[in-house]
Amino acid sequence: MEDVERRAIGKVMRRLIPFLILCYFVAYLDRVNVSFAKLHMNQALGFSEAAFGLGAGLFFIAYFLFEVPSNIFLERVGARVWIARIMISWGIVSAAFAFIPSIAGATGTSNEVVFYTLRLLLGACEAGFFPGIIFYLTLWFPAVYRARVVSFFMLAIPISSIVGSPISGMLLNFTGWGLAGWQWLFILEALPSVLVGLCVLFYLTDFPRQARWLQDDEIAWLENVQATEKRNKEKVEHLSLFQALTDARILFCALVYFCLNAASYGVAFFLPTIIKNFGVSDTQTGLLAALPFIFGGIGMVLLGRHSDRTMERKGHVALALLMAAIGIGLSGLISNPIIVMALLCFAQIGVSSVPPMFWPLPASFLTGASAAAGIAAINSLGNLSGFAGPFAMGYLKDLTGDFTVGLLLLAGCAVLGAAVVLTLRIDAKREQSSGEVALAH
Repeated sequence: MEDVERRAIGKVMRRLIPFLILCYFVAYLDRVNVSFAKLHMNQALGFSEAAFGLGAGLFFIAYFLFEVPSNIFLERVGARVWIARIMISWGIVSAAFAFIPSIAGATGTSNEVVFYTLRLLLGACEAGFFPGIIFYLTLWFPAVYRARVVSFFMLAIPISSIVGSPISGMLLNFTGWGLAGWQWLFILEALPSVLVGLCVLFYLTDFPRQARWLQDDEIAWLENVQATEKRNKEKVEHLSLFQALTDARILFCALVYFCLNAASYGVAFFLPTIIKNFGVSDTQTGLLAALPFIFGGIGMVLLGRHSDRTMERKGHVALALLMAAIGIGLSGLISNPIIVMALLCFAQIGVSSVPPMFWPLPASFLTGASAAAGIAAINSLGNLSGFAGPFAMGYLKDLTGDFTVGLLLLAGCAVLGAAVVLTLRIDAKREQSSGEVALAH
């Protein structure tokens, strides 16, 4: 049976993971490219730091409101159709940011109102994408593979920043047809979302039993392992949809993810500005902004593998959050650009490493519809800090004149997350038994 397992997992890995990385790559690019547009857009549209921080964060309010309904729809209509719908719609909205002045003029509203509205629309369109794919991966990979699979998938975040940051920096210098560089940045980085979204319709397969690219014994092995894992979890407990959304462990998981995202997005949306203040050009800003994510990507894979090998999650997540706290906090207290960059690289190792080790925790006690809703609830509640983090950074920057207080606040959030994850009541033996099931069949 080991030969069947090796063949099945190998084929699923090669078929799904590179394509899903591409999908998340363009998603994350569209989510954070506003941080580079900000370098010229704020002046062009008359935005303060607080106004930008508010607009950047409003994305996550709509994301929160539509996350759980979107994931429930995904389970009903299938990942292929729903993920395609998500990607095409957010691509269209993302491109619309290029025309904020025209939309404001046509509607008689201010640039700020149009910016806020489009950020809300972008959040509504993208809601359900990440938890939908996390849920989708649980349909294809047994528990023992999930941390490394999620870590491979989430490599799209550092990859999108490593590749996208220099491109974004260079696009700011591109002008033509009456549009400034920040406007072309939105248009050209939105186009891949629409094109990849159309490809999703023809490429993804909803369930193993529908996979014509697998042999019969490989399909049987995948379905048998998934059914056995589901029975093992349901023997211990079966959470209804309502129970999943009100379970204390779900709420604590959401708090951990809230703390992570506060630190992550609070820094990410202002990283180009922090680097630009070193006195470098737009292109140099793009190149330097990629550096922390190179370290983050390496750390993510190495820590994810170690977490899988030891089948231990909570301690690994806490350690990674403390790394983030140390790097972010100290970077706010030091003025030397080289040391600040080194600290931000160290912090990004922690930030990037948390999600692939964190998501197997709720997956160890959720099944079926409760898994789809529970994972979405954690992600949507956790992403509310995507509103709080950038808004606090922008507000405190306007208030104090620098980023020190904001960075210390974000570091405190990471420390809180580390403390909370260690208190989670999750049966480690059940997660290990799920891994043993996968290896035994």
